Amino acid sequence: MRAGYAWIASILCAAGWAQPRVLTLIQAEQTALQNHPQIAAANLEAEASGFAVQEARAPYYPTLSGNVTGVGTEHGSVLSAGAVTTSSIYSRAATGIAANQLITDFGRTGSLVTSAKQRNAAKDADVVNTRAEVLIEVQQAYYQALAALAVEKVAQATLDLRQLTLRQVSALAASALRSKVDVSFAEVAVSQAQLDLLHAQNDARASHARLSAAMGYDRDRPFTVADEALPASLNPDVDGLIAEALNARPDLAVLRFNRDSLRSFAQAEKKLSDPTISAGAVAGVAPVRDDRLVESYSAAGVNINIPILNGGLFKARREEAEAHASAAEKGAEALAVRVARDVQIAWLNANDAFQRMDVTARMVTEADEALRLAQARYDAALGSIVELNQAQVNQAAAQVAEATAKYEYLSRRADLNFAMGALQ
Repeated sequence: MRAGYAWIASILCAAGWAQPRVLTLIQAEQTALQNHPQIAAANLEAEASGFAVQEARAPYYPTLSGNVTGVGTEHGSVLSAGAVTTSSIYSRAATGIAANQLITDFGRTGSLVTSAKQRNAAKDADVVNTRAEVLIEVQQAYYQALAALAVEKVAQATLDLRQLTLRQVSALAASALRSKVDVSFAEVAVSQAQLDLLHAQNDARASHARLSAAMGYDRDRPFTVADEALPASLNPDVDGLIAEALNARPDLAVLRFNRDSLRSFAQAEKKLSDPTISAGAVAGVAPVRDDRLVESYSAAGVNINIPILNGGLFKARREEAEAHASAAEKGAEALAVRVARDVQIAWLNANDAFQRMDVTARMVTEADEALRLAQARYDAALGSIVELNQAQVNQAAAQVAEATAKYEYLSRRADLNFAMGALQ
């Protein structure tokens, strides 16, 4: 492990970084929430969807436009092609304004506004879901980093023990109390321990890089991770946890808001066949004009647009919108089933990891005792080097299992919290 720390320190010095700081899980989470670009992107998407609500609400307000027109025509001519009616056209230069105001479309605009609000709510829920995804990634990477450091400590201790055994066996062999075969076995055990340490050091560095990336950094940062205490005991009421998840999961809220938005949009499409009543007014002056035109003009009126035939367009649009809404409903139901499954599996995995902590603790005690006996038998020339090596292997395996059991349990608890929608 000292070699691993020396390697990391050399990299930090070469990069010009300061002394690594101790990073807690809460600090890692806060850094990710502030720094991760995925969260920033989700916030911007939610902000953009808020403008869609303003766009949907725009027909409630009057429109006002200005016109500047200059026309040269053949004197006394009439526009007669391209329309049922004919219109006299005159040379002129004129300016004017036109105002329009929707009086009612019998609720279509209101349904579109509601649909836009629900889409915006879905985007807000997606921000929460994105935060949860980032947080679970940070927690998993944090626990992996802790587990990797624990394994590295075990690997270093194992190497130290086997080097000590090699020195003892070599001294005994030099005194003709042990054979060269014993020395060879001890040397192989040391080499294996060195390989295990190198692998553990690499895993520790890789887990450190994963944690930096989970916090939103594009390069590894200098820090060391602080240990985490065990959480409260598991809630045995799995049905209650499922009910909580169905209410709290942000991804489920996203689908539900999208479903409601599509329902409101389907209502708006259904109102396409209703009349639209609007008012309009125009006014202007024509300083340059034909003698048959007056200098100024103004008019106001009300128009009622009643759809009659359009080739089944409105009916098709309504049915399409209703089909999308029904599909969204089924999608939300399917996700609810997966949420219930995820909570049950996450609870089982967490409970299994909790039970394995006791088992691994006992296994370490048993492996230590077995190694003590094997060492005593070897020292008394009653046991072989193979027996001693196997006892050392068993002890190392037990220590690794115990070192990682706690962090496996913390990781599984994080999975359960994510499945329940508790990470927000």
